[in-house]
Amino acid sequence: MSSIVRKVFTYLILPAAIVGLTYLLVQSIMEPVKFNKHKDYRSEIAIQRLKDIRDLQVAFKNVNARYSPTIDSLKLFYNEGKMKIVLQVGSKDDSLAMANTEKVKKQYRNLKGDKLQQKLHELYLAGNKNLVFQVVSEIPVKDTLFTHRPDFVVDSLAFIPFSGDSVIMESTIKTVSGVKVPLFEASMPYKSLLKGLDNQLRINLDAEQEDKGRYKGLQVGSISAPNNNAGNWE
Repeated sequence: MSSIVRKVFTYLILPAAIVGLTYLLVQSIMEPVKFNKHKDYRSEIAIQRLKDIRDLQVAFKNVNARYSPTIDSLKLFYNEGKMKIVLQVGSKDDSLAMANTEKVKKQYRNLKGDKLQQKLHELYLAGNKNLVFQVVSEIPVKDTLFTHRPDFVVDSLAFIPFSGDSVIMESTIKTVSGVKVPLFEASMPYKSLLKGLDNQLRINLDAEQEDKGRYKGLQVGSISAPNNNAGNWE
């Protein structure tokens, strides 16, 4: 090897090769770090959306005795549905108020249930404040849920963040120990949630989840077994 070639190799090619190898090494280390950073960020937003779906599903079930099978019916419930709100007036621990209430009830023994509660409410408004009863009223769902969230948009519930793919949701009624139990689940597979990130790292993540017997993504609730509507991130 001539001295010129040796110098070119030593001062140009070798340093360039070292820089290139160093760059590739740094990239190989940083790529999983960046992937996990983006995964955590996207998961945080997705989890909030699944929690919102869960909150709406619970409210839907309280009214309909079952869970909604579709996001569209959940959106309709939010936009047009109503919920019963029970307001307790007076305290059952107040013995004098309870005694007075029982006395009044005897005067209206022909009234039962909501009609009796309504009569007690009328008497309370007329001036008989020493009463214990409940007031049941219906208010729009949208005036009850997510009122503290100015950023809440019900139309976004149908979509997986960062991909535009649809949230996967199912509901059923399953017999458990002889009892019919309403169940639902809503899912966001990593394949959609992490779209656009390093595909091989996403495939590795799916394989890792599969090896652990876990869903390959984020999921709340379960239609295979009751889990108290838990999310798989909890």
